Amino acid sequence: MRMVDLMERKRNGGELTKTEIDEMIEQYTAGGIPDYQMSAFSMAVYFQGMTTGERVHLTQAMAASGDQVDLSGIEGVKVDKHSTGGVGDTTTLILAPLAASVGVPVAKMSGRGLGHTGGTIDKLEAIDGFDVELNGDTFNRLVNENKAAVTGQSGNLTPADKKLYGLRDVTATVDSIPLIASSIMSKKLASGADAVVLDVKTGTGAFMKETEQARELAEAMVDIGNGAGRHTTAVISDMNQPLGYAVGNALEVKEAIETLKGEGPDDIFELCLALGSHMVTAAGLTETTEEAKEHLRETVHSGKALETMKTFISGQGGNPAVVDDLENLPSASYQKEVKAAQDGYIASIEAEDIGTAASMLGAGRTTKESSIDLAAGIVLHKKIGDAVQRGDVLAVMHCNTDNTSEAEEKIVSSYMIEKQQTKPPQLLYDVIF
Repeated sequence: MRMVDLMERKRNGGELTKTEIDEMIEQYTAGGIPDYQMSAFSMAVYFQGMTTGERVHLTQAMAASGDQVDLSGIEGVKVDKHSTGGVGDTTTLILAPLAASVGVPVAKMSGRGLGHTGGTIDKLEAIDGFDVELNGDTFNRLVNENKAAVTGQSGNLTPADKKLYGLRDVTATVDSIPLIASSIMSKKLASGADAVVLDVKTGTGAFMKETEQARELAEAMVDIGNGAGRHTTAVISDMNQPLGYAVGNALEVKEAIETLKGEGPDDIFELCLALGSHMVTAAGLTETTEEAKEHLRETVHSGKALETMKTFISGQGGNPAVVDDLENLPSASYQKEVKAAQDGYIASIEAEDIGTAASMLGAGRTTKESSIDLAAGIVLHKKIGDAVQRGDVLAVMHCNTDNTSEAEEKIVSSYMIEKQQTKPPQLLYDVIF
């Protein structure tokens, strides 16, 4: 195989074989193909795209480039869930115990966050004693015993993807649908689950700003997952404002627990029911999503979901008392109100700016080495469509610093207040099978 021949064929819109893609990824991971040639190949893909077959082969090759998690010791259909990211996205913290409470084996590998707030792993570390570094045997045992476990990603999971993503980041090829879809799905394949439910975000706080872009990505990932033999479903959901009201690690854990008590924000609960219903049907526990939603609602109303959350936490060494007493979560020294300067209605919220403000307060990290203030963040008091009067509280900053003027300015500027009332954005756009 000559890399220049593959580059030329893809540049001209041709199709590569599985053998060619396998060899290319194997050689690139081992250092046998230089970055300048892979950069040219990535740019050719950016302009020419890839067939569904090529996308499947690329994804499988990247998944095979490093460790692959063996979940064969776990009983039942193992279901994973992945979100393309957003602001206030607490769904994994809710869905792991919620789906587990009706019998879905949830074997989830998650990462740390680089940006607005921490990732799921960082958020779970807000619970005292919670162990996010499980070995394979312990991970499998906990899923068998408790139906749910969440652990950090292996250091050698999909090294080809890590190397290729770093290259794409500096060659203006990040936003290529085939390469994005293969990047995400390679980690899902390597993580070993039998079925994957994807939450693909769209809107101002999402990577895919436009709904059609999000739909194209969702379809690409579903095609890859199904083509690789994994039952894959994608839900396209809104991120034109933060999900729920809490943005920040301990604050989001608190909101997740409140949701499992039946006291959380409506939008979070609705989205979790939608995602959870597809997890339940993928596991073969119900025939329809409506039946699955009824089971999920009942497990919240009966308190079973909350008890499953306690079991999930204690199984990984955390303090389950946090579920009954939220004061056990880290809390900030200061709570500072951000107030409205005029009367009217909330017309829009720049979700990404809210996330940036939370990061300014310490809730996120700017580099992999940065530390996170688990107590820091923002709790919104007003969302799109809400009436507001001058002096009303728009949001409350939770912080351990007095230096909050920049974050406050960012929050104020993120809110657009107008005289005419605006309807809240649609939460759910589509489901891709």
